[in-house]
Amino acid sequence: MLKSAALVLSLFTGCVAAEPAAPLPPIEVFTPTVCLTCIEWAEHLRQNGFTVNVTATDDMDAIKRRLKIPRNMESVPSARVAGYFVEGHVPAEDIKLLLSEQPRALGLAVPGLPQGAPGREFSNPTCETACTMLDKEGVEPPVRREFFETFLIDRKGKPSRFARH
Repeated sequence: MLKSAALVLSLFTGCVAAEPAAPLPPIEVFTPTVCLTCIEWAEHLRQNGFTVNVTATDDMDAIKRRLKIPRNMESVPSARVAGYFVEGHVPAEDIKLLLSEQPRALGLAVPGLPQGAPGREFSNPTCETACTMLDKEGVEPPVRREFFETFLIDRKGKPSRFARH
């Protein structure tokens, strides 16, 4: 009797296997010609399962206008994924949530250059092009964090809070 119950239980649990996760769409990242933290952010996306193509450009303003990023939501890097824009150092988890929920929106934005956002953990807060600090002694600098928000930009360009970090 006990063996029969174990067999039935093992057959039942085998039938309840989880669905495999759908592959993530590729992300096209646009950065200024020299932006080390933009590259760090792209690496953060890769480490979280995205295929990333990075394009360096000297005309980020044209990219931002083409993607319809509101000026008050601008940062340094911009990206495009599955018909949405991603502006700034948006965490991969927020992008994945956007892709799973598929809201009627233009995209996500983390405006400015908040310390502690992906790619900005070890950055110089005064560097306008988001430079990464290099420690001369080879010791990893402490992570600096400030609270930041990810905004969902609706189709009219109006932001609303999507996530807090």
